[in-house]
Amino acid sequence: MSKFKIPTNSKEPVSITKSVRFPTMVVQQVEEAIHGTDCTFTAFVVEAVRVALEDLAEDEAENEEQQVQKGRE
Repeated sequence: MSKFKIPTNSKEPVSITKSVRFPTMVVQQVEEAIHGTDCTFTAFVVEAVRVALEDLAEDEAENEEQQVQKGRE
C-alpha cells in the first residue's frame, strides 16, 4: 500500500481543469498541511487521489484473490 507524502511542486503532465467543491474545514486542513512546503493545493489533491486510487486497486486485487481462494475450498 502506498503511503501518502506531500509532493514537491513539479510540473504535472497534460491535465484537465475540474471544479470541485471542498468543505471549508478540508481546505483549511490541506492549507495547514502544505504550509511551509513548495507543494500547491492542486498537487496535494492530485497526489491524495492518486494514492486513494492505488489503495482501491490493491483492495480490489485482494478481494479477487480471496474469491479465488474460496473457490478452491
